[in-house]
Amino acid sequence: MSETDRERPLLASEERAYEETEKVLIVGIDEEEDADYDDDPGNSPKFSWKKLWLFTGPGFLMSIAFLDPGNLESDLQAGAIAGYSLIWLLMWATAIGLLIQLLSARLGVATGRHLAELCREEYPTWARMVLWIMAEIALIGADIQEVIGSAIAIKILSNGLVPLWAGVVITALDCFIFLFLENYGIRKLEAVFAILIATMALAFAWMFGQTKPSGTELLVGALVPKLSSRTIKQAVGIVGCIIMPHNVFLHSALVQSREVDPKKRFRVKEALKYYSIESTGALAVSFIINVFVTTVFAKSFYGTEIADTIGLANAGQYLQDKYGGGFFPILYIWAIGVLAAGQSSTITGTYAGQFIMGGFLNLKMKKWVRALITRSCAIIPTMIVALVFDSSDSMLDELNEWLNVLQSVQIPFAVIPLLCLVSNEQIMGSFKIQPLVQTISWIVAALVIAINGYLMVDFFSGAATNVILLVPVIIFAIAYVVFVLYLISRGLTYTPWQLVASSHKEPQRDDE
Repeated sequence: MSETDRERPLLASEERAYEETEKVLIVGIDEEEDADYDDDPGNSPKFSWKKLWLFTGPGFLMSIAFLDPGNLESDLQAGAIAGYSLIWLLMWATAIGLLIQLLSARLGVATGRHLAELCREEYPTWARMVLWIMAEIALIGADIQEVIGSAIAIKILSNGLVPLWAGVVITALDCFIFLFLENYGIRKLEAVFAILIATMALAFAWMFGQTKPSGTELLVGALVPKLSSRTIKQAVGIVGCIIMPHNVFLHSALVQSREVDPKKRFRVKEALKYYSIESTGALAVSFIINVFVTTVFAKSFYGTEIADTIGLANAGQYLQDKYGGGFFPILYIWAIGVLAAGQSSTITGTYAGQFIMGGFLNLKMKKWVRALITRSCAIIPTMIVALVFDSSDSMLDELNEWLNVLQSVQIPFAVIPLLCLVSNEQIMGSFKIQPLVQTISWIVAALVIAINGYLMVDFFSGAATNVILLVPVIIFAIAYVVFVLYLISRGLTYTPWQLVASSHKEPQRDDE
């Protein structure tokens, strides 16, 4: 396919991730510089710290999904049950997550369109609607974990005066904060997320300093792979929590918040370079924060009788019982970190929901309306959860397992379309990923899907204890596998981008 087709401009009736007036202008670009690089395509602009700063933001918003309350619970359980032995897996899982997110960013920058928009054009209506529903279900599942995490933190900080359901209501209001901040520009919103990430880093670093985990055991755990039958569930949980389906959709849209001319190949290359550096830095920070949490609980509870009973809801109290109060009680430091994680991830969830709904359905509506719809879809089931499970920490932990499985089910429906699209020259042009990268990406995707498949089989084999439950599980499994195979085959055999482009150019087809 030609570059002209790949760079088909958006029509006025089509949904955009960002309007032109909302995008961040990359300074330091002038017409004379553009002319120089147009004449010499092999040349590329020199590295600029100022430009890196201007491109910094989308990667840190993306990294929030690596730090949400679901990930924190996975970290603390891995530390309490497996000690330091799974830190190596956490490191490699983060590297896998970085690969997937870089591919997502590549798709968004090279095409000027995000994953949900491209899925709308790539797949027939029935498949597109299935993908949209699956993405929404994954988002709702993640949002329930995030909102409940925030509500737990609020309950702790209020000494139990604010019940779980009230914490859910308070957290639900964050969508209005998000809308308020968005009116002041994307950079202001990114600054707020930077503050929340810094809050998490300081809180969990303080806990790390307070509990003094072993540096030697941490280093050994990071460098020496080790896995046992007792820790397999925690290992699967670590990998399963890293790739969040809604985050794959989100990052491909976030990178469009910068003004990058897709017609200038060297500008796309430059943007991809800076986004790669920024995303790597952001996930390095998230990895360090996750290590803080894992090692704190490894030091405090590994090998104890209560290790198997620790979850997000009671973790702070267990820490308080072990280390006492003091001027800054560790219980409240933990709660502050969890609150920052929950609030930041719920706002990014609202953001992702807007892109997913707008991209798949091509809806043109005001942002506050779309945010209200997105937030309501998650808050209503979350409120029910809060009212039902408020009095039982163990039930909340069991619910969290169900939600992890729910999101694991959705992973192929984000990752497979992404890999098919970035491997397609008709869509990506010269920015199609190379065969070696394709091979590595598909192996990684197959590994992640297999690991999450193990989680699903293990979970449902215990849940489906009678024939009445077993029959629908088998039917679902068959339909699930068939649809995954369909997605793979569709990506390998047919991409109607050129047909879509030509249909916009031919009046008779527009009339049809």
